[in-house]
Amino acid sequence: MNFDEYLISKKIDSSVFKTAEPARWHEWNTIFVELNPASFTAQKLYLINPIRRKYPLKSEAIQIPEKPNPISTSDDQKPAAAKPVFRPKMK
Repeated sequence: MNFDEYLISKKIDSSVFKTAEPARWHEWNTIFVELNPASFTAQKLYLINPIRRKYPLKSEAIQIPEKPNPISTSDDQKPAAAKPVFRPKMK
């Protein structure tokens, strides 16, 4: 995942953000390359929402690539049984 895809997943318009605040965009891009996306989100948690409000992504511009579903949905699978409920005994 690159930085542009990450911003799309966070509903931030990357091109508008890059032109309006190039210093912050480049700083975040270099940090994002070094970190895991989850770590980057944890580090910039309270800064992402104000940026999302300033530079919202248009709904028609969202193009997140779909991942293949590893779980097969065949008809011959049995439905999952309900898990037993654990109830502690009072002494």
